[in-house]
Amino acid sequence: MRVDESFINDRFNLTGLRELVPHYERALDLILGLDPSGSTGEDEEEYLTRSNAEEREARTLYGLIHARYIMTDSGINQMITKWNNGDFGFCPRFYCNEQSLLPIGLSDIPGISTVKLFCPKCMDIYMPKSTYHQDIDGAFFGTSFPHMLFFEHPELRPKRSVDNFVPRYINQSMLLLPETRLVSISQKF
Repeated sequence: MRVDESFINDRFNLTGLRELVPHYERALDLILGLDPSGSTGEDEEEYLTRSNAEEREARTLYGLIHARYIMTDSGINQMITKWNNGDFGFCPRFYCNEQSLLPIGLSDIPGISTVKLFCPKCMDIYMPKSTYHQDIDGAFFGTSFPHMLFFEHPELRPKRSVDNFVPRYINQSMLLLPETRLVSISQKF
């Protein structure tokens, strides 16, 4: 999902991110498409190493901005559309009846954990099946996105699943056919 450029240009929305991203200004320039011209005197290998590091930092900064953007009305509405389309997958739990999942992070600090998927019906968290989702930092969605969505739109909260699987123990006598069981019971008396 693309973050509105006007959201990025409003410096208030970026408060506190400077401390989390090395070379913050350069990363922000890359996100906004601003590329300062001029040669740095580096050889090609130094340039590629620096360039890769800057791109990584820009991705991290963009992800952290994304985590803030999806908490806005506009961001929540865009995420609701993706959720309704099942873009994040469906709950693997049988009794949730393929409830659409929402992305969630286990930490708001980048580099701690990858994104997980939250089921609002069983209130549990799952590992994403898609390798694409498994490589996304959880901080890019934050720890409170699903809760904010349902705080703003309580009418969308699915009813909690009341059905639970109860494992049953089957002993050997239960495996016999009914008529065989009757014969074996009558032989005991």
